Amino acid sequence: MATTESSVKNKAVEDISWLDAEKEYALGVDGGKLVCRNPKGKKLSTVPKWLKETELAEQLLALCEWLVDHEMECRHRIETWMLRSLPVPREAIEAVWADPVWSDALRNMVVTPLDTKGKAQVEQTGLLRDVVKKKGIGVVDRDGETQWIKATQILIPHPILIDGLEDLREIAVDLKFSQSINQLFRTVFSMTEEQQELTRISDFEGGRFAQLNFVTSLCKRLGYRVRGGYACNKIWENSVPLEARYWVGDEYPESETSTDELIFVNEEQVPQKIQDVGLVTFSEGMLMASQVYAKRQVEKEESDDS
Repeated sequence: MATTESSVKNKAVEDISWLDAEKEYALGVDGGKLVCRNPKGKKLSTVPKWLKETELAEQLLALCEWLVDHEMECRHRIETWMLRSLPVPREAIEAVWADPVWSDALRNMVVTPLDTKGKAQVEQTGLLRDVVKKKGIGVVDRDGETQWIKATQILIPHPILIDGLEDLREIAVDLKFSQSINQLFRTVFSMTEEQQELTRISDFEGGRFAQLNFVTSLCKRLGYRVRGGYACNKIWENSVPLEARYWVGDEYPESETSTDELIFVNEEQVPQKIQDVGLVTFSEGMLMASQVYAKRQVEKEESDDS
């Protein structure tokens, strides 16, 4: 067993591209972090302080920062394509696929080809597995079969728009496919008939927080801006921007606060009827409110025995 573990560690060291540093040490990047190897060829658990201050180390640390930013930018761009249901040229996917950061983020995303008139070809919807320039985009469809998409443009649809979502979820679980960007198992919300006639949603009212600071910090961690007492999420759907706004409070930062209404406003700040809000916009607004509400302060109820 020890021999096996040793061989695995040695292989991990060999997989790193080492650059010669001072005093016969070597530096490299592994998993986005700066690593070093001593003159005997052993990878150290930490990089010595004096070695971190060398010019080569500073250059590699700058590279590590760039790689983190690059990964975040790739993920943000793909998520934007999904949230806005923007057509993406197949050639663009082919061009970025060679970059492992892009391919890791795109792999297993659900994609749908568009015909020459821009209509979605839902029968060819599948999980993106590979991209080969001469073949096209390889997907596993809802029947578990491999197809090659050669359409000029594809969509990365929001899950609420995916036909046969449950079938694709089952295939992903069975084949142990994972996604870097939450699409398949993203929580979705569909409006009820009762909600359609409303201009405000009250499902997430009354979420208490001991301090306004706590809820505003939570919103920022979740990626939502807070403005004028509302957590805000602007969504473009069919090229029309609407902003979901969820009341979290506007008192002193240290004061107690409670959540209130969820509304959707247009660019003129006019609240919209829920029936006029797009499916993606409604779902993402409800997701924002539910994520914040889930972290509310919950009073401990006395047990029946007390």
